Amino acid sequence: MSGHIKMKDMTWTEYAGRKEDILILPIGATEQHGPHLPLCVDTVLAEEFSYRIAGQVDGIVAPALCYGYKSKPFSGGGPLFPGTIDLNGQTLQNLVQDVIDEFVRDGFRRILLFNAHFENEPFVVEAMDLCSARHGDRVRLLLMNWWDPMSPNMIGRIFDQVPFPGWALEHAAITETSLMMYVAPELVRQDLIADVGKTDPGFCYRYPIDKDSIPSNGVLATARSSSAQKGQWIVEDVVSNISDFIRREFC
Repeated sequence: MSGHIKMKDMTWTEYAGRKEDILILPIGATEQHGPHLPLCVDTVLAEEFSYRIAGQVDGIVAPALCYGYKSKPFSGGGPLFPGTIDLNGQTLQNLVQDVIDEFVRDGFRRILLFNAHFENEPFVVEAMDLCSARHGDRVRLLLMNWWDPMSPNMIGRIFDQVPFPGWALEHAAITETSLMMYVAPELVRQDLIADVGKTDPGFCYRYPIDKDSIPSNGVLATARSSSAQKGQWIVEDVVSNISDFIRREFC
């Protein structure tokens, strides 16, 4: 992508001249994704979606936040695996608030926070709420996760061989693996994809975490039937739907 999309590649004068545009902040995590995917999956996906959205709505993409809220046992495997680097909720909330406030001081009034880590959402929403209370109607904030804007028919297309396990368990499984096969195939260890059974999360949170309840490879549902084609379907569908929504919301 060109410097006209990536904030980090701009000079300060180029950046200052874009304050009427939509600013997109990708929010990811550094977290285990099984033996076949890298620790950077959530950050890579947050960035790649953001770049494509920016290209559709004349936006610019800020450097990604690459650490997220604590990985949970039944949505990311939890802190049981080396390489999962967690933030406390208050830390993430304060970080997002500070970054939003800086963008507002720089003159931006339309800000999209694009999230790719399941556990981040409540803390990012709280940060948005507090920022909105300070800045009022002059600043418009949106938060979107990549999985929410998918068209209803996409679930059937993607999960054509195995049942959809729900978004919490779809960790390092078909959607994330397919997306990485499409946007960053060089980072996927396809020979290490394992066909695991669906994890049963039960009906409660338990601490200390029962390490025996999590698959030893960190994959909560099978990645079997993943493909770059499915990743492309997801990206094109989500980017189109989000771009249309942003044009209406930020008009």
